[in-house]
Amino acid sequence: MSTRTAAQRRAEAGSAYDAYLAECPARQLLDRIADKWVSLAVNALADGPQRYSDLHRRLASVSQKMLTQTLRHLERDGLVSRTVTPAVPVRVDYELTALGRSLLPVMCAIKGWAEEHMDEVHAARTAYDAPS
Repeated sequence: MSTRTAAQRRAEAGSAYDAYLAECPARQLLDRIADKWVSLAVNALADGPQRYSDLHRRLASVSQKMLTQTLRHLERDGLVSRTVTPAVPVRVDYELTALGRSLLPVMCAIKGWAEEHMDEVHAARTAYDAPS
């Protein structure tokens, strides 16, 4: 058994989650939260619990399959909780967990940045696509 210095142990711990490595769990999580439906769903849930049908209406153009898949992924990752209330019809509510709420400032900032700078991005795209 080889012994390691404290510096070596710190270096190993620091590289345990290196998102630049394809197999890194942190990279997989970044892939998940970078998904457009994830960011929109998290932002939509910022105001509190919502029913599936309300989320579906709010996230214009998302298919039922994609919304269901997105919410299941978020639930699996501990970002969203799902509450089923037995009734006729069954009521299903989705809500951000404490972990999901901790992601809100980042998601809101990205959404805000996109809305604020869309005109500049559109102008850059137009200039780039213009014939030389």
